[in-house]
Amino acid sequence: MMKGGFEVVHATLDMIQPHHEPLWDFASSVAFPTSSIPIRQTVENRCVNLERNELSEWVEQVTKQLIDDLPPEPETRPDHSSSLQDADTSTMICDDSFGAPLLPGDFSRPRKTIRRSFLDGNGEELQWSNELGTENKLTRVDEQGLSLITLLLECAVAISVDNLGEAHRMLLELTQMASPYAASCAERVVAYFAKAMSSRVINSWLGICSPLINYKTVHCSFQAFNNVSPFIKFAHFTSNQAILEAFHRRDRVHIIDLDIMQGLQWPALFHILATRIEGAPHVRMTGMGSSMELLVETGKQLSNFAKRLGMSFEFHPIAKKFGEIDISMIQLRRGETLAVHWLQHSLYDATGPDWKTLRLFEQLAPRVITLVEQDLSHGGVFLDRFVGSLHYYSTMFDSLGAYLLADDPNRHRIEHCLLYREINNILAIGGPARSGEDKFKHWRSELARSNCFVQLPMSSNSMAQAQLILNMFPPAHGYSLVQGDGTLKLGWKDTSLFTASAWTSSHAFR
Repeated sequence: MMKGGFEVVHATLDMIQPHHEPLWDFASSVAFPTSSIPIRQTVENRCVNLERNELSEWVEQVTKQLIDDLPPEPETRPDHSSSLQDADTSTMICDDSFGAPLLPGDFSRPRKTIRRSFLDGNGEELQWSNELGTENKLTRVDEQGLSLITLLLECAVAISVDNLGEAHRMLLELTQMASPYAASCAERVVAYFAKAMSSRVINSWLGICSPLINYKTVHCSFQAFNNVSPFIKFAHFTSNQAILEAFHRRDRVHIIDLDIMQGLQWPALFHILATRIEGAPHVRMTGMGSSMELLVETGKQLSNFAKRLGMSFEFHPIAKKFGEIDISMIQLRRGETLAVHWLQHSLYDATGPDWKTLRLFEQLAPRVITLVEQDLSHGGVFLDRFVGSLHYYSTMFDSLGAYLLADDPNRHRIEHCLLYREINNILAIGGPARSGEDKFKHWRSELARSNCFVQLPMSSNSMAQAQLILNMFPPAHGYSLVQGDGTLKLGWKDTSLFTASAWTSSHAFR
């Protein structure tokens, strides 16, 4: 029978051993940061950094007023590089449990009026004026950072009306003033956004876009992010718990990971399955990804770990996007209980056309689909993508800045190799739908709308897993966990950043 609420985390805490292999740090993948990164001591020493970090709160107010002050864009003017997944800026803040965003009138800052003229595509003059409150002095967002973000906002307006010459001039100024190594979170954010927007301007002029992904670098940075932040562990452990419950008393199971990367998630689940009272099941895993070399390496690592546990295991790599394959490539077998896992990100389009992905889900009829989505608007026209991503990544940079020092190499690796790549994909490349394929606004709403799927409420055990992860970070650190509408949401301060949900096919129990 199944163990109690903390089974996945407690079991893995008991079995961590030092382990060093290229690209695959087992200790960090199955539990929390190891002794080389003492969380409690480090956070106690660095929580004072929170006094300097309110960038995301300020950005939320200014970008809201930016959109309110702009005239509506003509619907006929296309954004050729935009993702076709429509933006919905309301998703930047999750449900009421996270708190409603402040209104511009509630936000007190020194008065600063910016008025700059741009010409739209028809030669008409567009003006944007932003006035902020007057009472308090700048405390945590310094004047230099405020000035840089103001210029960044003006640059976004110029790009949105195709005034690329004016945008280029401002970007030259921004790239000279902002450094990704600065102590200020605001300056670091501006440096990366300016770099991405410069790529956007060049792409618009030349009509080219050829993103190159070094998957080994991305995967190493992803592991570093896993070591110093609760977000990835939240995704892994809450999903593992839902899969474990779906596999209860099943002796043949099959897991499809739509973007397996290094497979950091699975050792914890394997250990629990191998120690079940009723015995370990035969586990078959299909790993999707873009690099066959890395898929093969991941398969070897997982196979070796399963062998050490004495568990029967098979791994099948597929170096294609899930939405671009035929169901026959999955090799379904009678009597297997099927689980599909998808941890979404904005690094690149991992699955291909969404409508084909949904159709494959319907054909597979899995016992469980575990879905972890970024609460990020990365679709629609350029200005929509800019506003959504600036708020989201300001929050991410704030959370890292509250925990890691400015010169910490892991912080720079995460910001440069992960967060910047996502920003660049959203702003310069146009998001996941560069190919022109339609992308869903939110997968949760699409699955709910389909007659083929039913939402499975995240269990109390999943909540316990997530809460145990957050207990490794003192409350003053700023992370928040909300359970509602059958989902679990993890955020920083008042902003939801990741939402976990579970679904089952209406045909799975027939």
